[in-house]
Formats: sequence, structure tokens, C-alpha cells
Amino acid sequence: MAKPGRLGVGVIGAGKVGAVLGAALRAAEHAVVGVHAVSESSRERADALLPGVPVLDIPEIVRRSELVLLAVPDDALAPLVQGLADAGHWQPGQLVVHTAGRYGTGILAPAQAAGAIPLAIHPAMSFTGMSLDLDRLQECMFGVTAASMVLPIAQALVVEMGAESTVIEESDRGTYHAALAHASNHLVTIAGQAAELLRRVGVEYPERVLGPLMRGSLENALASGEGALTGPVARGDTGTIDVHRAALAGDGIPADIRAAYLAIGRATAQRALDRGLLSEAQAAAILDALA
Repeated sequence: MAKPGRLGVGVIGAGKVGAVLGAALRAAEHAVVGVHAVSESSRERADALLPGVPVLDIPEIVRRSELVLLAVPDDALAPLVQGLADAGHWQPGQLVVHTAGRYGTGILAPAQAAGAIPLAIHPAMSFTGMSLDLDRLQECMFGVTAASMVLPIAQALVVEMGAESTVIEESDRGTYHAALAHASNHLVTIAGQAAELLRRVGVEYPERVLGPLMRGSLENALASGEGALTGPVARGDTGTIDVHRAALAGDGIPADIRAAYLAIGRATAQRALDRGLLSEAQAAAILDALA
């Protein structure tokens, strides 16, 4: 027997996020009634994660669905919502959910004007688009934005997918998304830059050097905050920073690596000073070395 409150779910966008969340909702016994998949890779992903679900055009998915999951690129979201509104496809009482971290529910206003109920649920997780993501959702936090009357619906959907949620105000979505991009995307850049430097000095497998170091640093930072800071900035060791700066000024070293090292070093020194980890004199010397 089906659980009460099960919904007919339509997935628009069978990318890495949409296909996985659709599969998670299906595992919670909601019925996925259709999926929109254009590229060959998205069709393969839909076939793997949502077997048996028909691939339909977008108006037909909206017509069939009690809950429409919009998992499309950020810049495509507004035109899609407005276009469906202009064509009269949104239905009163229909749940319209998007997964874009950058937006709250305001971007769904054209659907809301037609009587639909807007929800924003953004999973703070990097997706592979494979079934292993379903297990990883158990440790994922979603940033949820919705009107107070329907916020419990958004939170319940997240729980049904096996995750947890934190409420983000509409006006705070930009800051929320910037924080996630800074933590995730820039970490990849730093790892790539560090690996390049190691390869330049003959390290054949830089990931073996960086893996334990970066994993340990991340775990310590999450457990202890900036009290976990180590290295030349935390020690006030301007001599070591001078050596680093000279090395990064060498022939062939990409300018982006040097610029990132100096900028992040200055930010680290300022935060260490603000938190009492460095004295005024130590911080001044560090910032001068990194100028």
C-alpha cells in the first residue's frame, strides 16, 4: 500500500542533481511520472537512475505532475519558469521546487502567480550523477527557502530523501551560495595549483602527498575552526614566507598560483590577527611580506 501524501513528481533536467534527487524521491515512494532529458548523457543517466520513467517534453511533465522538480542551470531557470507561465502550464496547488543555490523562491513568482506553491531546496553537495550519490545524501544538508506556511513541506521532502535541512532567508541566498562556492570550488582550485607546483619539482603522484594533508586539514578546520591553523602565518614566520614568495616568482610559475598564495596568505593573516592568534607586530610583518 502506498504511503499517504505520495506525489506524482516530474523531473525537468536529468543532470547529475535532478536524476539523483528524482531517484531519492522515488525511493521515498513518490511516483516519478516523467523526466525531461535532452543530451545523450542525461538520457543515459535517466535510464540508470530512473528506469522505466518516460522521457517527456516539458509541458507534458508539468501537466502530469503534482510536484515539478526544476534541476536546470541557474541562468536557464528564470526563462523556463516565465515561459511556462506565459503558456499557461502551471497549475493551482502544484508544488514547484528548484535546486539552484543562488535563488530563493522569488524566481518562481510567475508560477506562484498562477497558483503554484514555490519551494527552494538546494543540496550542499557535489554530485557525481551516479547511484552512490543516494548514499551520500545521508550526510548532506539542504539550504531550504519557502514561505512559513509551506516551509514544513520543503523540510519534509528533504527528510524523505534522507538528508537534513537548514532554513535560508530569501535575502541571504546570495551569501549562502557564495559561502558554498568559496568552500567547494576554490578548494578544487587550491588543490590543482598545489599539485601543479609539486609536479614541477618532480613529484609524480602529487595526490598522494596532498591527500592526507588536505583531508586532515579540512577535518581539523571543521572540528576546531581557525584554532586549527598551522604553518608560517600562524607562527609569524616571515622568513619562510619570503622563501615561498621567491620560489613562486620563479620562471614558468603561473601568475595565478602566485596571486592566489599571496591573497589567501593576507586573508589568513588578517583573520589570525582578528582572532588573537597573531600579535599586531607579527601580523604587520606577515602582511608586509605578502604585500
